[in-house]
Amino acid sequence: MIQISNVEQDEQLHEIERLAKIIWTEHYTPIIGSDQVMYMLDKYQSVATMQEQLKDGYQYFLVLNDQNESCGYLSVQPREDGKVLFLSKIYVLSTCRGKGIGKKMMEYVVGLAKSINAEKIRLTVNKYNSGSIAAYHKMGFETVDSVNTDIGKGYFMDDYVLELPTNQ
Repeated sequence: MIQISNVEQDEQLHEIERLAKIIWTEHYTPIIGSDQVMYMLDKYQSVATMQEQLKDGYQYFLVLNDQNESCGYLSVQPREDGKVLFLSKIYVLSTCRGKGIGKKMMEYVVGLAKSINAEKIRLTVNKYNSGSIAAYHKMGFETVDSVNTDIGKGYFMDDYVLELPTNQ
């Protein structure tokens, strides 16, 4: 049984920042390199950035496993007047994968989308993150676009845009 808690305290944001460093360093270094990982952690996964995102309507959630240990996190933001729930972040520690935690997190996101009457969930995923892409497709997401976003300092996010209708 996992517990998904709405993040409301800086202590929780610090825990998410800690998890992000572990997950991103391990998972994304082979895909985008350590320099870009460090840049993106600072730009998108820092406590200061998350505090600003919370002011902009993002919600963060910390995920605890059955031993009450942090094992992942997620973040969403309603967009397009609530018609779309943007899944900004969904990450699970490698030691906690394969236990259905990611599936439970995605079920939680679908519940959030339905609670605001969003028509679909949208996310972006690195084009070379083949394992995650396959998992999203298995969950019913469809690839709807391809984007290459300049994030500064010569770095780009080369992503697919995926969507899942919430009426399934």
